[in-house]
Amino acid sequence: MNPVATIQGKAYPFGLKNVDTDVIIPAHWLKTISRTGLGKGAFETIRADPGNLFDSAEYAGSPILIAGDNFGCGSSREHAAWALDDMGIKAVIAPSFSDIFSGNAFKNGLLTVVLPQEAIDRLMEVAKTDPIHIDLENQTVTTPFQDRFVFEIDRFRKHCLLQGLDEIGLTLASSDDISLYENRLAAEKPWLAPSLG
Repeated sequence: MNPVATIQGKAYPFGLKNVDTDVIIPAHWLKTISRTGLGKGAFETIRADPGNLFDSAEYAGSPILIAGDNFGCGSSREHAAWALDDMGIKAVIAPSFSDIFSGNAFKNGLLTVVLPQEAIDRLMEVAKTDPIHIDLENQTVTTPFQDRFVFEIDRFRKHCLLQGLDEIGLTLASSDDISLYENRLAAEKPWLAPSLG
């Protein structure tokens, strides 16, 4: 997982409420276990409309998505986070998220930022013309117009995102302690050690 410190650029001013995971990535895309290529299926039903936001050249490659309340509700599918990442989205800002989506996003290095609706409304306006800047270390979202919105984030999640640590990375970070424990256990209780013969 790549470290997340700052994310800056254009943002999709999406804003819809109650966007479920089937809208983010429809079920027929779930036949793959690969994380690549899912960006083509992201928001497929919305992209079916000509002139939609996600196929607009103006917002192509935007690393931020501004969404409405209860983003990522519905069924649990890690593919939703994979699809957003494959589209190039590194952060989603919304008034609230489904717990399952938020957890899947975190485990895949996608930052979810919770801000009140008034802040979302302002960011939706700014996103139409100017970039937005997210600073995870200082927990702020800012605009070129001196807007500054502070957000909360779990300390553990913040640490993992800043360091680029997924579950495997966290385990590897403790490899010295694990080796010490295993060596001590083998010395104290050799009958528990795997047989080499």
